[in-house]
Parts: sequence; structure tokens; C-alpha cells
Amino acid sequence: MVNESPQDTPRRGRPRMTRRGRLALGAGLLVVTAAAVLVPLLLSEEPPVVPPPEKPRMLLVPEGWRASQVYEAADKALRVAPGTTRKVAEGGTLKLPADALGNPEGFLFPATYPVYRKTTPRGLLDYMVRTAHERFGAERISSGAQRTGVNLYQTVTIASIVQAEADTPEDMGKVARVIHNRLAQGMTLQMDSTLNYGLGRSTLDTSHADTRMDNPYNTYNRQGLPPTPIDNPGEQAMHAAIDPPPGDWLYFVTVRPGDTRFTADYGEHQRNVEEFNAHRASAPN
Repeated sequence: MVNESPQDTPRRGRPRMTRRGRLALGAGLLVVTAAAVLVPLLLSEEPPVVPPPEKPRMLLVPEGWRASQVYEAADKALRVAPGTTRKVAEGGTLKLPADALGNPEGFLFPATYPVYRKTTPRGLLDYMVRTAHERFGAERISSGAQRTGVNLYQTVTIASIVQAEADTPEDMGKVARVIHNRLAQGMTLQMDSTLNYGLGRSTLDTSHADTRMDNPYNTYNRQGLPPTPIDNPGEQAMHAAIDPPPGDWLYFVTVRPGDTRFTADYGEHQRNVEEFNAHRASAPN
């Protein structure tokens, strides 16, 4: 056996990797490193916070409300100081017909309106007026107004009286016919609803003293239509105003709820009024 000295022991070199091996190792390290970074990110990242959609408050404007009622309800819905909406409405910036002279009565269209945190009185009023223009500016309404010999603003005024005086679509048509017949014959309209609007009240009782008052809305002693609409009418009242049924009626009175009587005979009308008064007197307070 031959002993070898340390000097004679051959050196063993480090294993050397081929180029393909180095590339494969590098790719593996990149995958491991990327995974090591990505996993903590996935574990720590929170989903983005998406606020739920705002649920609006709903403002209901019934048919026949006066502008003053709309303003008050809008102030409450918008949570602004009382009188804020009225001040905006009377500022003269709403897109109203020229005949309106800046008064939005009749053009605050009755509907249910959504109110959001960012809704302003001006934005809400603009929406109401724009809706009225869309509903009242239709071709059938414009042509209907021409057939009855009145313009659009006058038609809205007639519709507002119809809205105040009648409860059913059938009665609305007859009331509209009474108004057109009286206008055609040069008679005063003698409507309690217009007089009470001018006095800023709502009542079924009208005295003889009331009918003698000097008021532009007193249609007992002034001929023609009142100077403005007296409320904000809906589409049924507008339809009645532009297309009333044929009839010779000149008078009507609601003797009791659901019993409105129309006639062309003044004597018959007087008897109906007496029955109305008797019913009112016997009604419990």
C-alpha cells in the first residue's frame, strides 16, 4: 500500500452550474420572492370602502296645493329655514311663461320628488317647473287650448279652478264646461275658490260681504279669469280644462260630498243652494 502525502492529494473543485441551471435557479428565486411579497399583501390589504347609495327623502306635492303650501313643505324636506324656498321662488329666476310675471303658482307640478342632501331650493323648484312645462307643453294641450280660445297660461288658470272646485274626473269636466260657458256669455265666474285664494284662506262659507270686496281674485264682481292660477293643478284637471264635455250648464253647487249638481236653470240652482245651506246647518260641528 502506498501512502500518499497531502501534497499528493488532488484538489476537488466546486461543482460548477451550467448556464441553463443558473437561469432555472434564478427564475425559481424570483417566483419565491414574488410569492413571499404577494402573500403578505393579500393578507393585509382591506377591500375598498364603497359608501351605500344615498336614500332620498320623498316630498309629496298633492294636486291642488297652493304655492305657499309647496314652499312650506319644501323648507321642511330640505331642512332649511322657513321662508327660504319662497324667497328663491319669488326671486324671478325660474323659467316661467311670460304671462306668469314671475309668479310660479300653477307651475309647481304636483308629484313626488326625491330630495337629497345636496338638493337646493332652486334645484327643486326648477325641477317642478320643468316637469310642468313637459306635462303642460304637450301638443294635445297646446292644440286643445287653441280650440277653446284661450292660451296655455289661461288654460292652467282654468285647470286650477277646476282642481279646487271638483273632486272627480266627471265633475272636473262639467266644472270646466261651466267656466267656458260663462266666459263665452260674458258672465262673471262667481267662484268661491278664487275669492278665498285672494283672501288667503280655504273655507266653504262665503258671505255676501266677501263677494263685495275689492279683490283681483273676486270673480263675483270682476269678469273674466283671475290674474293667476289659484293652485297647482294635476293632469286630470288640465285635461278637463282643454276638453270639457258638451253641456249648457251655467251653475253648480256641491250639496253634499259626492253630490254636485249642474244646471242651466237659475231657479233650479237656487233650490240646490237652499238644500246645500240646509245640509250645512244640520251638519254636526
